[in-house]
This record gives sequence, structure tokens and C-alpha cells, in this order.
Amino acid sequence: MTTPELPRLPLTLTWAARPLPLAPLSLVLTRLARQLMRRHPGLQRRLGPHVNSRFLLDLTDMPFLLLLEPGTSAPRVTAHPRSRPPAHDASIVGLTAAFLGMMHGSLDGDALFFSRDLAIGGDTAAGLALRNAIDDAELDLTAELGILVKPLAPLLAHVLPMAERFSGLALHRMDMPAGAPK
Repeated sequence: MTTPELPRLPLTLTWAARPLPLAPLSLVLTRLARQLMRRHPGLQRRLGPHVNSRFLLDLTDMPFLLLLEPGTSAPRVTAHPRSRPPAHDASIVGLTAAFLGMMHGSLDGDALFFSRDLAIGGDTAAGLALRNAIDDAELDLTAELGILVKPLAPLLAHVLPMAERFSGLALHRMDMPAGAPK
């Protein structure tokens, strides 16, 4: 049962993401993942015995799948075609809005899972560990992107709040101004 208030990724963004080459996208996502793990070491600690698990992020309104391999030394995030899902230990499935809302603290993670707006598949303990690690880290993707591409940080801080209003997606941590580094 899906919460009617959850926005869907605008079709223009879905269509814009469709032709993205997955290999370069994977390089950027991996760089972001490594930065996140460096800046938030509690993410890996919180995963405990599941740190080497492979997590499939199936954001159902995106044209590709994401595979997160947090590991201990070289975390990776790779993009994969929907027609060829990669091997994984656990999956989190749901709308992009639900996942970003959980990550940025605008939506209650427990409520999203109880309402089935987000669902865990495979190794449930690993999926819950990832959900708890993300929740505890208090991540802000806008701020992290601004750090990753410093010259574009002022532009991101200006453009992403507008994109947030247009899309209805939570693109920054709700308890911080958009783009403010933590």
C-alpha cells in the first residue's frame, strides 16, 4: 500500500536519466560513496557484520538499479540496467521520494517500511542494518554533492531548493539549510 502523499520522480527527470551512460554514472556514485564513508565512518561501523553485504537499491521510478557495496576499504555504488539485476544480499525497493525522505529525515523510516512504501528483500537483517545506518548518519546529499564538486557548490545550493519544490523530493536534510556542510 503506497502513501498517496509520496511524490513520484517527475517524468522529465526519469526520461533525462534514461540515456545516462551507466559506467560514468557508477564512477561518480562510487566517488560519492567513498566520500560519504570517509566523512561518516559510523555508516560502516553501524552495518556491523553486514558491512560486506551487497545492497540493491531498486528505486522503482528510476530507469536503472543501484548496487551499494559498502565494504571496509573501497566502497562502491554501481548503476545497472533493470533488465540485468546484479547479484545482491539484500534489497530496498520503493519510490525515490521514500528513500530520499528516509535519508534526509523528512519521513519516518519505520513508517515507510510498515506501510510498505519501502520494502526489504533478501537478508532482512542486512537491510535493517543499512536502514539504521543511513538513519543514524543524518546524511545530506546536497551538502555531500557540494563537497564533491566544490566549484559547483554555490550553484547546487541555489538550484536544488528549486528542484526540491518542483519535484516534491527531499533533496537535503530537513534540519539544515540546503547545501550546508555538516
